[in-house]
Amino acid sequence: MRFRAKIVDLACLNHFSRVVNTIARLAKTCTLRLTASKLYFILADKVANGGVSMWCELCQGNFFDEFQMEGVAAEHNEIYLELMPENLSRALKTAQSAKAVKIKLTNKHCPCLRVAVELPSLSSSSRIVTHDIPVGVIPRRLWNDFREPSVPDFDVSIYLPVLKTMKSVVERMKNLSNSIVIEANLSGEMNLKIETDLVSVTTHFKDLGNPPWASEDGSQSSSQGRDLESMAEARIDIKKLQQLLAGQQVNPTKALCNIVSKRIVHFILLHEDVSLQYFIPALA
Repeated sequence: MRFRAKIVDLACLNHFSRVVNTIARLAKTCTLRLTASKLYFILADKVANGGVSMWCELCQGNFFDEFQMEGVAAEHNEIYLELMPENLSRALKTAQSAKAVKIKLTNKHCPCLRVAVELPSLSSSSRIVTHDIPVGVIPRRLWNDFREPSVPDFDVSIYLPVLKTMKSVVERMKNLSNSIVIEANLSGEMNLKIETDLVSVTTHFKDLGNPPWASEDGSQSSSQGRDLESMAEARIDIKKLQQLLAGQQVNPTKALCNIVSKRIVHFILLHEDVSLQYFIPALA
């Protein structure tokens, strides 16, 4: 099992750093899955137990100048590592003006991702700062726990309002309640609501638009035949939503959410070369 990669382009490095920073704000520990063409950051909390889950996918070719890996076996050419993204994020922070960053899987006393940051220096020799980030290697028999989450059959899918606006609304509401109701319909309307014994507050968004979803065989999801005005809603933990909005370092070109009434809210944030899915289960 081998992995080594290198980033030379500063824009790519900063972009990668922002992605990792976003992940670090969403998950204390996560799984890094490496394949020949992609990297994935996965948080596989069981949504059924009230945990959020996350699936973030990056094309390695858009970030790395060199990327070599050999998986556990020829027919399973993948590597699954458990790590604390905050550690990787910290290591990359030292690389903001670096000439190059090399990442390598090593195994001295324990498996580590070694991040070597080559910094510009005034003399001819360059300074290299290395960070060893401990990782756990996840055995092949557990890989099935980290499959891409299936997109639930949603009642409504809608584009999100500007995330900054949504974030400031949610931050104000968070002081009043621990939960928030997200409701939306197929006419491009979405409401964020909190209701407590003392106060009820609703913020309305209009004309957001609904994505033109159709499943592979051309049939619509369960939203087909649904009354356009009727709202699908789910009550979720406001802190989990705030965490998602506050963690956004990568400005998505598209952001949308799918609501399965009273069950789950599935967020999808797309950037040219990064996609982030985030599932927040509904509260009972």
